[in-house]
Amino acid sequence: MLQRIQTVYLIVVFIASGILPFVFPLWTADAKPVYFMQSPLFSVLFGLSTTLALLSVISYKKRQQQFVINRLNMILSLILLGLFLYRSLNLSGDAQVSEKGIGMFLPIVSIVFLVLANKAIKKDEDLVKSVDRLR
Repeated sequence: MLQRIQTVYLIVVFIASGILPFVFPLWTADAKPVYFMQSPLFSVLFGLSTTLALLSVISYKKRQQQFVINRLNMILSLILLGLFLYRSLNLSGDAQVSEKGIGMFLPIVSIVFLVLANKAIKKDEDLVKSVDRLR
């Protein structure tokens, strides 16, 4: 399980979507950091992303299922990124001072490592298919 590189990539995705949102704020409004827990929608989406990453790590023997779970997680991360972008474009700059936080970029980190994990899964699948042809 851990000897495969895609498992390491998926653990990084798990950390980026499950642990780092507690550390890094999404944005700062009125000199107060805003974390993902203050919005139920962001909490649910980060929770689903974390759950999918953990489910993908656990299903290491089923490569096709792991590939599909990673694709779903990528779509979920893109939706989360789109919501962050929408929210950041609608932050008013007149009455309150708002700054974007590093937490808004965590879905990008997740997407990058999910793509790397899917490439490694595809490579493993191709290797298994080539060995089956030799039999």
